[in-house]
Amino acid sequence: MPDLKRANAMIGICLVGFVLLLAVVSLFYTPYDPVDADFIAKFQAPSAQHWFGTDEFGRDVLSRIMAGAGVSVAVSGGSVLFALCAGTLIGVFGGYLGGWTDRVIMVFLEALMAFPGLLLALGIMTVVGPSKFGVILALGLAYTPSVARIARGTVFSLRQRDFVIASQAMGNSGLWTVLRHVMPNCAAPLIVFSATLFGSALLAESALSFLGLGVPAPAATWGGMLSDSRNAMDQAIWLALFPGAMISLALLGINLLGDAVRDMLDPRMKGVAV
Repeated sequence: MPDLKRANAMIGICLVGFVLLLAVVSLFYTPYDPVDADFIAKFQAPSAQHWFGTDEFGRDVLSRIMAGAGVSVAVSGGSVLFALCAGTLIGVFGGYLGGWTDRVIMVFLEALMAFPGLLLALGIMTVVGPSKFGVILALGLAYTPSVARIARGTVFSLRQRDFVIASQAMGNSGLWTVLRHVMPNCAAPLIVFSATLFGSALLAESALSFLGLGVPAPAATWGGMLSDSRNAMDQAIWLALFPGAMISLALLGINLLGDAVRDMLDPRMKGVAV
């Protein structure tokens, strides 16, 4: 039988690589200006001139798809990086120190986790206003508690291990022990979780843009394109088809790649048949 794990991993790599390639290329080249309106060419169906057609302002949909890939990757990556940095520091030091420090941190994190991530991001966005950095801040803060809980749980399983106790017995400071011995051993679960988190951030960014709280117009976003297509579904189905397909393909690739990374880093999954 074919190795389905390897096939899924390759599909995930190809899909994620395609989205990243679009994002990078869009920084230097798009077939047309993504925000340049041409009312004479509005609602043109896909053709040799406009492969994905044009929208209600005559803007090239393919160019906006490419520009939207750059926005989605930048916002999702920034949100995940923010959450990983903040959540790891909070979770690692809270779990290592224990006592009242850990209790206070956990009360604060559980209070944040009482709100769904997207709802918390919506609340933050209404305060800071729609912008690229506002979305990164909102999603990063919304995902920080989840990262902190994983880091804290990993530290609890590590702080009584022999190499940590040996480092303490040698007189190394707590900070050195955390940075040199504890945090590197937290990397595997956090890397696996970051793949899932990236997909959640991409979907949340699209949802915020769909609701008008993401990166403001006229910047191209996949969620914003879906939102704009609602009034033209009967005459220009491609306006919803292409951005919707890109979101679906990106999420599929991220999930498949995340599963492959989990299987690679988790020794319990080695040798397990699909």
